[in-house]
Amino acid sequence: MSQVLPGDAPLIHDLIGIGFGPSNVAMAIALSEHNARVERQDAVTAHFFERQPSFGWHRGMLIDDATMQVSFLKDLVTLRNPSSEYTFLCYLQSKGRLVDFVNHKSFFPLRVEFHDYLEWAAAKVDDMVSYGHEVIAVEPVVRDGVVEYLDVTARSGSETVVHRARNLVIGTGLRPFVPDGIERSDHIWHTSELLTKLDQLDGLEGTDPSRFVVVGAGQSAAENVAYLHRRFPEAEVCAVFSRYGYSPADDSSFANRVFDPAAVDEYFTAPEDVKRKLMDYHGNTNYSVVDVDLIADLYRQVYQEKVLGTERLRFLNMSRLTGVEEVGDKVRATATSSVTGEDTTLEADVVVFATGYSPVDPFGVLGEVAERCHRDDQGRARVERDYRLATEPEVRCGIYLQGGTEHTHGITSSLLSNIAVRVGEILDSIVERGTESAEGEHEPVADGIGSVR
Repeated sequence: MSQVLPGDAPLIHDLIGIGFGPSNVAMAIALSEHNARVERQDAVTAHFFERQPSFGWHRGMLIDDATMQVSFLKDLVTLRNPSSEYTFLCYLQSKGRLVDFVNHKSFFPLRVEFHDYLEWAAAKVDDMVSYGHEVIAVEPVVRDGVVEYLDVTARSGSETVVHRARNLVIGTGLRPFVPDGIERSDHIWHTSELLTKLDQLDGLEGTDPSRFVVVGAGQSAAENVAYLHRRFPEAEVCAVFSRYGYSPADDSSFANRVFDPAAVDEYFTAPEDVKRKLMDYHGNTNYSVVDVDLIADLYRQVYQEKVLGTERLRFLNMSRLTGVEEVGDKVRATATSSVTGEDTTLEADVVVFATGYSPVDPFGVLGEVAERCHRDDQGRARVERDYRLATEPEVRCGIYLQGGTEHTHGITSSLLSNIAVRVGEILDSIVERGTESAEGEHEPVADGIGSVR
């Protein structure tokens, strides 16, 4: 890959994407489809940087029987372009499973299968991405007091590259969250690393886990409990959560309309108090809730064990984990009842925190450019309807967010449901705002990186 153009000028792209998870894969697909239907001079050049060595999306949670919680029709493209060659159905056709999937009569594929679809789609646009590259700096290029470009520095090993962008699309996803004071280790995990850690555990001779503790009340927590209970038939699995029981997810048809593309407009224009109410009303479509069938399966299992007198599945409800201490090759976990205040001490081989994820601070990677971005009275990013950060007028570059916009665009911001539509809106915004350089010439990109196909 050439790093610079003749004259030692950085590569210039209409768009540089940070991260290459599902959102920016969908962005690359939208670009590819756009460029295929326009004249070359109207094409949008782009490149993406991804710090992982290859595509991967929550690999540690690809439990063999876990299914998606969204319809396969909410893939990377269908809601934007149903005739696309990148749909989940086209993927199934390429794998020879289309008829089998139809006969399965389900809208919800296995998570493993959907991940394979995402890999398949990412491979089709991998000419636009540099894997194994971590973006370490974004710097403004100022001319006559105007920020015309952004220089993006990415590091791969000991080498760095600098590319110049007219627009930036940040799609860095979510980061695993654990409570303050908790340090992940060989015996203290987050659900995002479950399968990876279990493979390492299996590789240790003489390791025969006798107890797992899983903290959390959401879908991932329940899936972890069920999976560990099944995979380790001699081990006890203890679930600790502050509720009386798992709460079922509301996936009814009317409630699911909160994920519709039109709901983004309604949420965006709603007053702040209405936004808060919408989150309160419909948080049970996504947050700390569990598929009702999984709840039933777990209850059936715990009841069966009571009947047989072989209780390996324990639920410490109305409780909080108040202490975690590693002692040798064990973890001493303390669960405190919210009702009685009584402590229960559990000596476990592993404690798994199913405590969710937190959005990545969009300003973290922007450096001094962040000082030119506007925030609301709570310090959050001010974001326009087209997902563009509100900035000072002197910033001519567009900085777009794929995620971290829940406070402005609603619940769908961190989910798959609206990805296809969102990337189309971002692309439309970039095209409408113009892709011409300040000099009015569309500068080429070396070696075809992000070029039109």
